[in-house]
Amino acid sequence: MTFATELERVGKLVEGRLAELLASGGSPSAGGASLAEAMRYAALGGGKRLRPFLLVSSARLFGVSEEDALPPACALECVHCYSLVHDDLPSMDDDAVRRGRPTLHLAFDEATAILAGDALLTLAFEILSDPRHSQDPAVRAELVFLLAKAAGWHGMALGQALDLSAERQGFALSDVATLQALKTGALFRFACEAGAVLGRAKASERLALIAYAEAFGQAFQLADDLLDAQGDAEAAGKAVAKDAGRGKATLIALLGPDAARARLDALVQEAEAALAPFGERAMTLVEAVRFAASRKR
Repeated sequence: MTFATELERVGKLVEGRLAELLASGGSPSAGGASLAEAMRYAALGGGKRLRPFLLVSSARLFGVSEEDALPPACALECVHCYSLVHDDLPSMDDDAVRRGRPTLHLAFDEATAILAGDALLTLAFEILSDPRHSQDPAVRAELVFLLAKAAGWHGMALGQALDLSAERQGFALSDVATLQALKTGALFRFACEAGAVLGRAKASERLALIAYAEAFGQAFQLADDLLDAQGDAEAAGKAVAKDAGRGKATLIALLGPDAARARLDALVQEAEAALAPFGERAMTLVEAVRFAASRKR
């Protein structure tokens, strides 16, 4: 099975489980039905499901079944989808297209988009804390703690705040590394660390996955910045060439395309080296970082 086939297969599993989780939501009243519909619009029908894929693949290193890994993988995707909805808002990045479709605040309205994002975020913690999805309360508690930390004011939300601030105040290389580790890297770290938690991994194994995830997150964001600077909007499924126009903090702006590509290659090698303790068992994760660095959308 090729990597692309495996990514698609796991993505379909995640899509199916998310559809089940979102099927029963919503009140019979017009407002509740509209909110549930908006949540489904945000979470279903698009995306590579790369973060859930990393969680499932990391858990597999320790013999965790896909069935046991799917609930936290779906919780992670709910947080990711919430973040996209809020990032696209006029007060944030003000984007009109996401995954080849109108962004949620344009397809519905801004208030519904805010509420749908809020609801997806809280649904993630409902999933993680549900005893039906894990019988071990210690595992449930640690996953809740790690995802809250990744998504909140010491993680992704802080990264977004720094990103918006950099547009107004300027930035240095260390600033870019910090905000990208928070805004983009935090959820990738959760994906891999959650796999270790589910598998009750040794401390050294957990640290190896964290090192991999940190390099992966940087590589993913750098590839994304290169796509924005040089990519095709139709292929990307979203607007491109936005970052330079808004003065956003990117390595492309600081290093230039050639040096950025060299940095990307180095990050891929760093991620692969972190997986050395797992040998051939980690080949899927090796292919994942190569995919993230070379993708066209």
